[in-house]
Amino acid sequence: MSLLHNKRYNFTLALLTYCIGQHLYADPLAPRVEHLATIVVDATRTDTNYLTTPASVYRIDSAPYNNSLGVNLTEAVQGVPSLQLNNRQNYAQDLQLSMRGFGARSTFGVRGIRIYVDGIPATMPDGQGQTSNIDLNSLDHVEVLTGAFSSLYGNSSGGTLLTTTKEGKGPDSVTVNYSGGSHASHQSNVVLQGGSNTASQPAYVISSSYFDTQGFRDHSAANKVQNNAKLTWRLDDGSKINWITNYTKINADDPMGLTRQDWLKNAKQAVSSAYTFNTRKAVEQLQTGATWNKPLTDHQSISVMGYVGQRQVTQYQSIPKASQTNPKQAGGVIDFDRHYYGTDMRWVGRNLLPNTTLNVGVALDAMNESRKGYENFIGNQLGITGNLRRDENNTLWNIDPYMQASWQFLPTWRLDTGLRYSNVHYKSKDHYVTLTNPNDSGQTKYNKALPSAAISWQILPNLMAYTSYAKGFETPTFTEMAYRTDRLSGFNFDLLASSSDNYEIGLKTDNMLGFFTLAAFQSRTKNDIVSAGSLEGRATFRNADQTLREGIELSWNKKLWKELTARASYSYLDATFNADIPAKGSLTQINRGTYIPGVAKNQAFTRLEWQPETGFHAGIDLRYTDRMYVDDRNSDSAPSYVVTALNIGYNYKVKDWSFNTYARVDNLFDRHYIGSVIVNDGNARYFEPADGRNWSAGLSISKPF
Repeated sequence: MSLLHNKRYNFTLALLTYCIGQHLYADPLAPRVEHLATIVVDATRTDTNYLTTPASVYRIDSAPYNNSLGVNLTEAVQGVPSLQLNNRQNYAQDLQLSMRGFGARSTFGVRGIRIYVDGIPATMPDGQGQTSNIDLNSLDHVEVLTGAFSSLYGNSSGGTLLTTTKEGKGPDSVTVNYSGGSHASHQSNVVLQGGSNTASQPAYVISSSYFDTQGFRDHSAANKVQNNAKLTWRLDDGSKINWITNYTKINADDPMGLTRQDWLKNAKQAVSSAYTFNTRKAVEQLQTGATWNKPLTDHQSISVMGYVGQRQVTQYQSIPKASQTNPKQAGGVIDFDRHYYGTDMRWVGRNLLPNTTLNVGVALDAMNESRKGYENFIGNQLGITGNLRRDENNTLWNIDPYMQASWQFLPTWRLDTGLRYSNVHYKSKDHYVTLTNPNDSGQTKYNKALPSAAISWQILPNLMAYTSYAKGFETPTFTEMAYRTDRLSGFNFDLLASSSDNYEIGLKTDNMLGFFTLAAFQSRTKNDIVSAGSLEGRATFRNADQTLREGIELSWNKKLWKELTARASYSYLDATFNADIPAKGSLTQINRGTYIPGVAKNQAFTRLEWQPETGFHAGIDLRYTDRMYVDDRNSDSAPSYVVTALNIGYNYKVKDWSFNTYARVDNLFDRHYIGSVIVNDGNARYFEPADGRNWSAGLSISKPF
């Protein structure tokens, strides 16, 4: 790739060359770090460890004790190159998540990134997902797959995030946590857990928490109930069963975005219409599922996953009464009840062919949604549910067969290949048909064969190089098709699915200086789904003929001394429109070379931690994020920033009691910056301010029983 010849990469390549040289000439008796290299990667299904996996995959283990409130995923997942996980300071809109620029268009929720919780999708068949049901209080670790191999997960897998709940261990115990902090934020949590030595009884983890806050901004109060339970059986025949159930309930006010002038004047304020219409959102979700892994012979095994869930959402928006006089307008209250289910069945064969591992499986996912829209007023009373303006039943389903093969064709060379046929079927039945509002029923489908291949060379026992290619595929979500760009009624079924060609080369090494990874990548996308503007709460989308994303990722971690560890990462991402987008209606032409909004070109992170089993513990983080453009015209941008976080605590034991205390300060130097942007907002309210200096502190007590 010509990308590698750019002078901005010289320093990175020189650094890695130095590290490799240190490995080649280091004292073989010198102490080394095996910490990541001995952990098997689950995300790629290749039965390899982090050093020998031919993909950009990162693992973040949960802290051994609390050092934050434990509410947002941004507290647990930091420092992954090319991952943008932005806190909107708005619990009505979830976090903003993108990887290598995929998903950056989302004005709420998650798009283009697949999320799994204990192997169960938190992403619907159309690619719409959320992070709200991830319980940090019982979290064991997170794997992030940013590279080409994420296409193994099918539709909307521009990146993949997999979270895993802890398994019960040792004697039965109870842990009680309480944390409080700025803006009258409080969280109380109880975790029950215990292991099992018999096949008839499960190991278990049960977590229950309640969180409430007044919010950093005005009109941003929220509360959240979260329950998560995991039961694990290890049977005498070698099989393993996990049963996971989680429940989430959120009520949150929505302060909405600010213009630049309003942000500079008062970052804490909410727009006036947030009060006028009492903009808010209520979410309730219940999900349960199970995974079963069973060895059939010494060389064969099967894995089965099944799940079912329900999600209800009611959202009050700030759409003016005057706009709702249009008989084809869907109202200012969104109300839907979604039922979803699915399964994934996979067979694995090892060494049935010489030095080869095969995975063959099929994934089924389906969703049925009853969606209604109402006026957000009755007479002169605003912010309440009024007359019905939309009533439809939406169904989605996909059946994706897939296969993977890993062949060690030479002692130090391996070929990994995969093929998935991804397809998504949409159908909408309109029940709101009047003389002035026509029948908007319709259906469509998208499908694509997604091949992938990677070849890796184990140059030395602790040095590996690889190169890979994969075809990506992303459909529009039902929400993105819900509104047409011409403001007429009905779904935008003309919106096309995007496809991408993804290339990557990388190096990984584990030597006396630490564990290093370096990857260079390029993604060329056709018919990319991009924002076509957002006005009066209605986000619309169109296709861009071509977009280009290319960059580098560098990560490092090392145990420096005893319990002192260090982590650092850097990423460069150049994401641009690679062809003109012609003007259409009120949409102006977007010229080739314009930057894709919502994407930071440079990101850097570093962390230093002291984490002994008992006693004093502490950590410090520094995070840099480059500026982000707010719209397709690059007319304005959120400025770059550097923020610092500091935490300290003490962990001690008295007989069979364990105590942990912590105190934390985020944005230590009180930087005034933007946490995320609302891409292409039609009212120029692009900016979602980040919190200033804020603190939290907590106490946890554990005891076996």
